[in-house]
Amino acid sequence: QVHLVESGGGLVQPGGSLRLSCAASGVAAVHGSTFKDYDMAWYRQAPGKSRELIAVTTTGGSTAYSADAVKGRFTTSRDDAKSTLYLQMNSLKPEDTAIYYCNAGAWYRDTYYDTETWGQGTQVTVAS
Repeated sequence: QVHLVESGGGLVQPGGSLRLSCAASGVAAVHGSTFKDYDMAWYRQAPGKSRELIAVTTTGGSTAYSADAVKGRFTTSRDDAKSTLYLQMNSLKPEDTAIYYCNAGAWYRDTYYDTETWGQGTQVTVAS
């Protein structure tokens, strides 16, 4: 079973930074592929709102998508040797407060196709 574990969240003041991590395991056992074969995405869900896609990094490490709300502030990257995805968040705003999730899927023709596997998420709270 694919297992994703997000970490790195916390309470930060407006203008501050956080770096989230997403560690993946079990990918090869289930799909016959390895972490490096998957496009990876970050989502977030704010209180009372639906989950939204905020960033996609493709195999090879290119950023395929960055939501307008985070563009220029958030950077996604990956370390295939560690099967880990990262989200560097700078210039944080109160509206960035949400639970952040990662997902392993596929980016095709400007659309991200997620899988049904989600981690528990990590809470990010931006407040003074």
